[in-house]
Amino acid sequence: MLRFIALIFVLLGAPAFAAPNGTVRVIDADTIDVGGTRVRLFGIDAPEMGQPCAADGRQWDCGAWTRDAVANAFEGAYARCQSRDTDRYGRVVAQCSVDGRDIGQAIVRSGLAWAYRRYSETYDLDEKAAAVAGRGLWAVEIQLPSDYRAAQFSDDPVPNQNCAIKGNISSGGRIYHVPGQDHYSRTRINPNTGERWFCSRAEAEAAGWRAARR
Repeated sequence: MLRFIALIFVLLGAPAFAAPNGTVRVIDADTIDVGGTRVRLFGIDAPEMGQPCAADGRQWDCGAWTRDAVANAFEGAYARCQSRDTDRYGRVVAQCSVDGRDIGQAIVRSGLAWAYRRYSETYDLDEKAAAVAGRGLWAVEIQLPSDYRAAQFSDDPVPNQNCAIKGNISSGGRIYHVPGQDHYSRTRINPNTGERWFCSRAEAEAAGWRAARR
């Protein structure tokens, strides 16, 4: 009987949300690849790629800034993950650790992301510690990622000239179109169906979209 059950698991494959273990490659401050599997870190929300932040009269890409800081801490390390769910982009949602250190907790405590209270209070105290110490994002002016994303999901054909890539969902899957491509002008974005705008090809691909062929 046990041999039969094992055979069924082999034939059916592991669940889509099986927890991966492996080497970390950082995509952005709340998304990593673990052994080749795309993982959305549970309970945290970080700036989007291309999302601006400012301080002392300067402005820069906060998504890239926080991504690079997370990469400096965890890129190439071996992570073990515990899956919690899958998201609408097909990514495994998981808590991951390196040498027993919770990656999500470390990121929030360093001020590189917020506790994502919409889904969990796990890192609430870590966020408060970062805020009191004025670490990372707590030392700059920046929108919450949820507000920034909401501003992108606008009826305006191009809500932000720096974020003009169209993430369309169709029978062909999730496809992004850049200005100048054949179907760009005919493509309409409906945020109610999960479609969205992107600021870069890398951001679109990190979210699970693929490039249009032409």
